[in-house]
Amino acid sequence: MKLVTAVIKPFKLDDVRDALADIGVRGMTVTEVKGFGRQKGHTELYRGAEYAVDFLPKIKLEVAVDDQQLDRVLEAIASAAKTDKIGDGKLFITDLEQVIRIRTGETDQDAL
Repeated sequence: MKLVTAVIKPFKLDDVRDALADIGVRGMTVTEVKGFGRQKGHTELYRGAEYAVDFLPKIKLEVAVDDQQLDRVLEAIASAAKTDKIGDGKLFITDLEQVIRIRTGETDQDAL
């Protein structure tokens, strides 16, 4: 089992969610986060004053998947989140040692 963590642009969340639903992903965790990568933020103008925005709003999406689903999930997220502009985001894949559904006590694949 793997945990896929995707950091994407906020306006791409609906596209990514729909792409994952189309391939049968049933659950995910979404968190609003801030950060920067190569774009290193930007400057904005507010009431005539210029100020730096160092951390840009992003969405962190976490999806636990079976090993057989991993490639399809990665492809779905990458294609749905892609804009071909800097700041499209990143995908992180980590191993899951064990998953337990609290309500039923199911473990591993059954808990997904």
